Order: sequence, then structure tokens, then C-alpha cells
Amino acid sequence: MKIAFDQQIFLLQEYGGISRYVCELQKSLAKFENVDSEIFAYLHTNKNLKYRKVRSKYNFYFSPGNFIKNKIIQYVSPRLSRLAMQKFKPKIIHETYYSAEPFKIKNAYNVLTVYDMIHELYSQEFQNSRKTTDPKKAAAYRADHIICISDNTRRELINIFGLSQNNISVVHLGVDATFWAEPSVIIREIFNRPFLLFVGKREGYKNFNFFLRAFASSRLLMSEFDIVCFGGGLFTECELTMAKSLGLQPNQLRNRSGADTELRGLYHHAHALVYPSLHEGFGLPPLEAMAAQCPVIVSNQSSLPEIVGDAGQYFDPNDIESARSAIELVLTSKKISQQLIELGKQRCRQFTWEKCATETLEIYNRLN
Repeated sequence: MKIAFDQQIFLLQEYGGISRYVCELQKSLAKFENVDSEIFAYLHTNKNLKYRKVRSKYNFYFSPGNFIKNKIIQYVSPRLSRLAMQKFKPKIIHETYYSAEPFKIKNAYNVLTVYDMIHELYSQEFQNSRKTTDPKKAAAYRADHIICISDNTRRELINIFGLSQNNISVVHLGVDATFWAEPSVIIREIFNRPFLLFVGKREGYKNFNFFLRAFASSRLLMSEFDIVCFGGGLFTECELTMAKSLGLQPNQLRNRSGADTELRGLYHHAHALVYPSLHEGFGLPPLEAMAAQCPVIVSNQSSLPEIVGDAGQYFDPNDIESARSAIELVLTSKKISQQLIELGKQRCRQFTWEKCATETLEIYNRLN
């Protein structure tokens, strides 16, 4: 079976969870006999694709440049990629993001992955949510089959777009093997004080400001712990002003970024991952933390209970007291902390890229 992944997400992300998903899925599919899968991103600006070990004649990396260079890449890449796909003659075209413009190849089926419905549910947080919603709806209605990365996302997709459930399946994501590896010694040397870890974007529904308020409401946390944020960019003036107004010391709130090996070290040395998000399509950081043997303290909303199961300490992400109590409980009880670590080690083993690829291939075969 020939499977083609299109170029869309590799023109939109330099890094990012979606492009990683596509790379990991394609790599795992390549291990099956009688499967020929390729990513068609002739010109792209994505480092997940650039740094993978598999080399392909169908994708070439260009570093992001000025406005004109980027526009040329955005214009040329889809056209070259589609020409190459037509010559490849795939049986499955797996769309990596949402396009209003249909692309069909004779005798090929179109599969679409829907990652979340956040643009629809939190449209007020986006400058123009219709730029995502309209092509997503068009792509969903024309797809021969839709994959959702959680059952919660599947339900929301059906309810919001009014789609039939007959051609929608759920396939969970996997945890990268990086997070099982030994941590970096460098991380241990840098952080001398105990810290809580926050991973990813911080604005809006990610609920970082709520986390700051919950942290500041605790004498224990304010006196003995720091907060380390990984990813999400530098702190904004509003975030720094808020932290200062809540009484956090200048060095008590820190920001880090880097490769997965850096993140792996942070998970290992953190006293806990705190994940207060109001909504997630899946929620990968809690699983990464579990693989790195880091206790998980997590919101009880959307897909998170589905993914985390019994391996997390839950709280209401709208209730400061609920969050403070959950965090303090884990940090003051070695028994509970160790129990979460053990449950997490078992839970995250249920989410592998091999399983993701196997279930995705079963969907392709049902269409074939």
C-alpha cells in the first residue's frame, strides 16, 4: 500500500506536536511489510522533518527567511509536492492539516486527522478563528475517513460540525522514546532549588495565570519551590508583572527551551509537572512526564482524564483552592508522589507510536 502525507503542516511549524506526530507515524508505518509511505514536503521549514534519520527525495529543508522567501516557499512547495504525489500514485492521501482546497488523486482515499476543536470552542482567544475553522470544516466534510486523537475530540467534532460518527475513528498518540532515556547531568547542576514544571504555551486556555495564582496562594510553594516553564517563548511583561505582584522573587520564575533531551532532564528533576489547561485535544506533556518518572498534577477537563487515567492527581482548573490542595498533597506525601510515578510508568506504556501506526494502518486497510 502506498501512503502519502502532504506538505501542509511542514510549512506552518518549525517544530510542534503535529509535525512530530506525522514524522513518528510515517517512521513507524515504514516498518510494516508491503507499506510504502512518504512525506511530500518538497520545500519545507520544519526541523522535526529536517532532523529525522530517514532521508527522502521528497522533502528538502529551507531555513525560514524574509517575507518574500517565505512566500515563494509557501507557493511553490504545494505545487511540487502534489506533482510528486501524482507520480507516486498513493492509495491513501493523509492530510496533515486543514485545507479548503481539495486535492484528489484517482483511486486514492483522503484521510484527515483532527487534533482538537479549540479554535471553535475558544474562538475569542484567536484573532481570526475562521481561518482555521472554515478549512477544517471543508476538509472534514470531504474526507473519506477522519482520525481524532482522543475520544473527547471525536465527540466535540461530531457535535460542533454535525458529522456522522460512521467515518470517524480514535487513534491515540505515542510517547517519544527520548523521554525514557537517562537525564542530562547539566540539568541537575543548574537547578539547586526544588521546582514545579510547566510545559508549553501559556496564554488563554492554557491557564498559566491561574497556575501562578494557585502557586502564590500557598506558603509552602512560595517559600520552598520555583516554577520552571519549558517552551512557550519568553515571559511577557504582563506575566512578569503578575508574578511580581503575587510576591514571587525575581529568580523564582524561570524559562527554558531546547530539544527533547533538555525537556527530559527537566521532567526527571522536577518535583511534579503541573498541567492546568482548560482544554486539550490530547495532552502529550503528562504522558512524557510519566515516561520520565515525574508525578503529574493535572486539570480534570476535556481529554486529560481520558489520557492520564488513574496516574494523575486531578484538580478543578477554575478553583484556586482545588489546585493548591492537589499540588501540596503531592509535594508533602512521598507515598502519593511515588504512587503517581509507578502508576504513570504503567499508564504511558499504553501509548506508543507503534500502536498508533498499527491502528492507523487498520483504518487505511478498511478503506482499501
